[in-house]
Amino acid sequence: MADKKQLAAVRVAVDEVDDQIVTLIARRERLIRIAGTLKGDDAEVRAPDRVERIIEHVRSAAEKKDIDPDIVESTYRAMISGFIELEMRVHKESS
Repeated sequence: MADKKQLAAVRVAVDEVDDQIVTLIARRERLIRIAGTLKGDDAEVRAPDRVERIIEHVRSAAEKKDIDPDIVESTYRAMISGFIELEMRVHKESS
């Protein structure tokens, strides 16, 4: 019975973390929308060198926090891919 109570508590905590993550993603989206209006062309939106710098940064941050950098990288690559698509739409609308 204790395991079920612990699991329920862990799930509540995970849900709370997910809410915090969604809040931060919303903030990131607002910033990306602004950036999309400021960039000169599609290449500047895609910015593969910038993407790799972000990946290096978050992998390093993960290592410092002793969490799996591969999970952080794969999560960020998926997120960045979605945000690039959004930013491309914003950029085209503002051009």
